[in-house]
Amino acid sequence: MSSGSAGRVARTTPRPYDGAPGTANAGTAVRTFLRTADGVRIDCRYEPGGTPGPGLPGTAAGDREDGPHGVRADAPEGAPVFVVAHGFTGDVDRPHLRRVARALRRHGAVLTFSFRGHGASGGRSTVGDREVLDLAAAVGRARELGHTRVVTVGFSMGGSVVLRHAALGAGAGGGGGPAGPAEPSGPTGAAGPGEPSGPAGLSGLSGLPDRQGRPDAVVSVSAPARWFYRGTAPMRRLHWLVTRPEGRLVGRYGLRTRIHHRQWDPVPLSPVQAVPRIAPTPLLIVHGDRDGYFPLDHPRMLAAAAGDQGELWIEPGMGHAENAVTEALLHRIGDWAVSRAG
Repeated sequence: MSSGSAGRVARTTPRPYDGAPGTANAGTAVRTFLRTADGVRIDCRYEPGGTPGPGLPGTAAGDREDGPHGVRADAPEGAPVFVVAHGFTGDVDRPHLRRVARALRRHGAVLTFSFRGHGASGGRSTVGDREVLDLAAAVGRARELGHTRVVTVGFSMGGSVVLRHAALGAGAGGGGGPAGPAEPSGPTGAAGPGEPSGPAGLSGLSGLPDRQGRPDAVVSVSAPARWFYRGTAPMRRLHWLVTRPEGRLVGRYGLRTRIHHRQWDPVPLSPVQAVPRIAPTPLLIVHGDRDGYFPLDHPRMLAAAAGDQGELWIEPGMGHAENAVTEALLHRIGDWAVSRAG
């Protein structure tokens, strides 16, 4: 995103941005905070591409790598930046997300962040609705750092967010009407025929991606196709967590996730409705055949909606999201993204 409020950043490091391509410290992982279009502070970590190493003294193993500036910068020339969107109850410091980041760094730079209501980020989670603004801020930051090729990679809730983010960028002007009050909606309610069919109906969101802010390729892993699915025991537990006061207490104190209490109003565009709007951006849909949250009708619905523009990988033996994705699969995703983005 070349301009617009979603790209504004509240920096905690001096200029120039220490890990930016072409700076003296290129190669060093840098932590900062972004500010979304609706004013939420988002915890963000940028890492240039390179082969992971054993780590440095005083850091977690593999968290920073060896080399003159903290990393062996041998990612492919002109490689993309991967903006990684985690699943519900995740955050930028979770071990499974760090493992994803380390694998993708072999293929390009990586920008990870914590969605609102998660980890050190501000605000409260709306379980996939206004999280599109968090991703827009992260993609905007990647563009500010000089990356010309951006790949969004989302898992579970993050998988639905990357689909909606890419779809919203396809509309004229990239978004809806005037912004409402910060975080006005929550994740409960019942879907019905009134579900919005275009970007203008998406919770009045503004600050969504313009053409510059759109990704160059999209990868959605373990995402739902439709909202309010309760067909599996894990999803019934998740609905209890989100919709009940006692569940939200468990989320806050047990899972470090602060969940908004308000209902979605209006219901955001569903992932399956978003997918046809992503073209011509390349899209990869990845799903495990042992996913305990969303059965295979979800990825198949998404793939059918994408048509020839999408690619579907059903992974034998894979469970759900970041915890289940293998190192080998992450490298296949990285190879796919490098070949498709731009």
